[in-house]
Amino acid sequence: MTATVRGRRRRRVVLLQATCALVTLFMALPIYLIALAALSSRESLNRFPLPLLPTDVSTETFRAFLSATGVIGGFQNSVEVGVITLLLSLAVGVPAGYAVARYAFRGRDPYQLFLLLTRALPIVVLSVPLASVFLTTDLYDTTYAVALLHTALALPTTVLITSAVFVAVPVEHEEAAVVFGATPLRAFLRVVLPQALPGIAAAAIFTFVTSWNEVLGAAILTLNRRTLPAQVLLTLPDSPLAYRFAGGFALVLPALVFIAIMRRYLLNMWSTTIR
Repeated sequence: MTATVRGRRRRRVVLLQATCALVTLFMALPIYLIALAALSSRESLNRFPLPLLPTDVSTETFRAFLSATGVIGGFQNSVEVGVITLLLSLAVGVPAGYAVARYAFRGRDPYQLFLLLTRALPIVVLSVPLASVFLTTDLYDTTYAVALLHTALALPTTVLITSAVFVAVPVEHEEAAVVFGATPLRAFLRVVLPQALPGIAAAAIFTFVTSWNEVLGAAILTLNRRTLPAQVLLTLPDSPLAYRFAGGFALVLPALVFIAIMRRYLLNMWSTTIR
C-alpha cells in the first residue's frame, strides 16, 4: 500500500469523524441550551447575553414545574401510553415484519408502499373521525385510546424496520433448525429471533420516542388524562419563560434516558450476535 493510498484513507476517516462530530454537535446543542436554561435561576434567564456555561445552577425552576398541576399525572400517563404502545407495536409489528420478509404473497410490494403512505398521513385530517369513534366506544379520555392511536402511527415503521432485520437473517439457519427437528415456531424463537433482537430494539426505541413526542393526538383524545407533551403544550401560552424551558427539558429527558438504556442493551446484543 503506497503512501498516497494511506493518506487518502486517513483523510476519509478524518472527514467522516469530523462530519459525525458536527452532526452530534448540531443535535446536542439545542438539548444543552434547554437543559442549561431549565437548571438556571430565574434571574440568570433575564440576563443578556445569556451565558453559555452554567454560572448559576439552580433547581428552583424545575422543582416549580414538577409541582405544577397536572405535570406528575401527565408524566405517568405518558409512561403508561408509551409502554402500551411499545408492547402493542412489537406484538403486531414483529410477526408482520417476519411475514413480509419471509413470504412472497400477492401485493407485498404495494403493501410496503401503503405502509409508508399511512405514516405520511397527517393526524389532523383524522382528528374528527378519531374523536367520534372513541366517543362512541367509551374510550375517549383514556390512555388506552391514545395508546391505540400511537400504535397505529408507529406500526408502519415498526413493520418496515423489523422486515429489513429479518431479511438480513439467513434463511438457511432457520431451515437447518427445521431439518434437525424444530417446529417452525421453535426455529423462529430459538434461531431467528435472537439474531434479530438488535433491530427489534432499534424499532422499540423509535416506537417509544414517537409515542412520547406525539402531541396532537393526545390533545384531541383526552381532557383529564392528557400526556405530558399535551399538558405542557396547552399550558405554554399562559406560562412564564422559566416554565417553558423546564417543560422542554422534562419532555426531552425521559426519551434520552430510555435511548441511553436501550442503546446499552443494543450494543450488547450486537456483540452477542456477532460472536
